[in-house]
Amino acid sequence: MQLNRRQFSLGGAGLLTSLGLMAEASAQSASDYKALVCIFLYGANDHYNTLIPYDVDTHAQYFNIRKGTAVSGTAYEGIALARSWLADTTLSTPLSGGRQMAVNPAMPEIKTLFESGRAAWLLNVGSLVAPTTRTQYDNKSVPLPPKLFSHNDQQAYWQSSAQTEGAQTGWGGRAADLMLSGNGKANLTCVSVNGNALFLSGQTALAGQLSTSGATTVNALRSNSLFGSSSAAAALRTLMTHTPPTLLGAEYTQINRRALDAYDTLVGAIGTSASAAMNGWFATSASNTLSAQLKVVARLIEARAVLGMRRQVFLVGMGGFDLHDNLPSQHPGLLQKLSQASKEFDDAMQGLGMSNQVTSFTASDFGRTLASNGDGSDHGWGSHHLVMGGAVKGKAFYGTAPEIGLTHSQQVGSGRLLPSTSIEQLGAELARWMGVSTSDMPLVLPNSRNFDLYKLGLMTSA
Repeated sequence: MQLNRRQFSLGGAGLLTSLGLMAEASAQSASDYKALVCIFLYGANDHYNTLIPYDVDTHAQYFNIRKGTAVSGTAYEGIALARSWLADTTLSTPLSGGRQMAVNPAMPEIKTLFESGRAAWLLNVGSLVAPTTRTQYDNKSVPLPPKLFSHNDQQAYWQSSAQTEGAQTGWGGRAADLMLSGNGKANLTCVSVNGNALFLSGQTALAGQLSTSGATTVNALRSNSLFGSSSAAAALRTLMTHTPPTLLGAEYTQINRRALDAYDTLVGAIGTSASAAMNGWFATSASNTLSAQLKVVARLIEARAVLGMRRQVFLVGMGGFDLHDNLPSQHPGLLQKLSQASKEFDDAMQGLGMSNQVTSFTASDFGRTLASNGDGSDHGWGSHHLVMGGAVKGKAFYGTAPEIGLTHSQQVGSGRLLPSTSIEQLGAELARWMGVSTSDMPLVLPNSRNFDLYKLGLMTSA
């Protein structure tokens, strides 16, 4: 039974208690620490120009479909990357049949992470209700994710693993529901540094939000001065935290108190600014918003013991990937920021001695078409994604490598990939690594019963 927070707060106390007890019974009494970090690429990243075929035959197929007029001063002809520009970022691990892959020339740091065994590629992953073939897709003989190719709906589907826009909980939050009892500060179990995040919303777990400067609060309360008066600031605090006799007012007060308490807790744990070491690890954070977000995540992980945290789920993200136009001019800059920030975060985790305890992964609305529309690509379905960290069995490709072309059975038109791996299969391996039991997995990933789980073997331990 799905209940929203309003139902919980307006009379669902008994059910809330029952779910809380269920979560506590299912939660692991772990003494270690683990964190999962979702890096969401809003707008639908062009995976074809992120992880590119390099062997002569498949690169020629890719290039001939995407090529056009040479773009002066760049590696591009049309929206295709010339093979000569990929030699320095070719990945040493081959695919079956002698196929080779390279990462975009703007991503040398990702190549370094991959070759050092600290990153892996998951091929052709996306939203599915059940395993689906091209024939089943054409005949609509299996249920399909609703509203395919819609940005908002597929963002929600990736983050909720069950529903489109309007979903109320995400699979990261539902995993956190099972882990709250092991944390000293339950309201810091799920943290976004990128605004409101469906991925982090659970039935009982609440998603906290931080800015790239860390904890924020009402300026007048932080400075204890409103219009130059400490008395006015004290009066404001009283107004914000007193308990009125109405249900709505009581809920408003509870939220205010939780936010003010969280600010005090965070400032006490991570301070108001990053340390010199943290600033050193995140050298691009002044100009790279993803780096700045990941720096805040790293500061929270550094303070895990002070905060009494054993399991945390984070979301960071960046936008700008909906490149129907200007793909050659804008996409490399976005990938450069992703690559730099990912390496900086990995360096920080190694520096903190937390490399094996923190796993990050990329996600996006969907992939893109292989076919060019002239200066960009259009909405697709399946996509390639990164999984990174010391616990990842890196320097490897997982899933099924799709063919390159516009007519094969692994695509549904214009090279839109029909996913061969589901979000549930990725999510189940990450959630199991976090400590979610096999029996509890359907609570986290409702459609997981439809898939063969745990066959990817992404992680070094479960």
